[in-house]
Amino acid sequence: MEMVARAKAEVVVLHAAYVPVLYDPGYAGGTPLAYDISFLNRIEEDTKRGYEKMKNESGVRGVSVSLDIVHDNLISAIQHHVDRKQTDLIIMGTSGASGIREVFIGSNTEKIVRFAQAPVLAVHKAPPVSSIKKILLPTTLRLDQTDFMNKVKELQEFFGATLHVLLVNTASHFRTDKDAVAALEEFAKHYHLKNHTLHFKSYDNEEDGIIDFTYKEGIDLIAMATHARKGLARLFTGSITEDVVNHISAPVWTYNKI
Repeated sequence: MEMVARAKAEVVVLHAAYVPVLYDPGYAGGTPLAYDISFLNRIEEDTKRGYEKMKNESGVRGVSVSLDIVHDNLISAIQHHVDRKQTDLIIMGTSGASGIREVFIGSNTEKIVRFAQAPVLAVHKAPPVSSIKKILLPTTLRLDQTDFMNKVKELQEFFGATLHVLLVNTASHFRTDKDAVAALEEFAKHYHLKNHTLHFKSYDNEEDGIIDFTYKEGIDLIAMATHARKGLARLFTGSITEDVVNHISAPVWTYNKI
């Protein structure tokens, strides 16, 4: 809430009360069964009590906070809410996903990172706003990401942080030191970056490079672009952004409008 107060923003707590559709097996093709309205009312009342308890325990003061209850699955509910309310930022807690669950299902936060049409802040544990002084920007040095980079610079200005631009050198995307330094400098000049440092590191893969750099340099927040990969393309190539969200404790800010 400290970040919300500083931004003078409005918070909407979205609760997706998803009730699956049940069918009567006694009819051909199956007939949807209607839920007792009192059952749905109890769900909403329980949600409201939980919301009030959470708000009281958080000690929220001076921030506009409201509750929105929708009867839909979480992913669809968030997407529709973003479209209707023109949401500026989605904040989601995450505990990550691993193993076969990560490959075939993924966490709810990971799915929102992949598809949301608004920036997403994935948080394991919310740090004080004043502690965010180092923002990591892993990059492939593309020069056609103006919308994304403008958002990154707004984020940097909001926190008053130093931007650490990182190019990870791998065997499949190899650059010489000379070429890498020149490309990094061109990237910084192209986007008119201020209060920044440029880094070029070699690792086996991008994910390991980002995670290792984050811990060694004491990075407070990671800003990354993503894209809506799905199906077999995601299964066989994955997404570096989603992997980082799943495997790191630092907050990760993502944006897929690039």
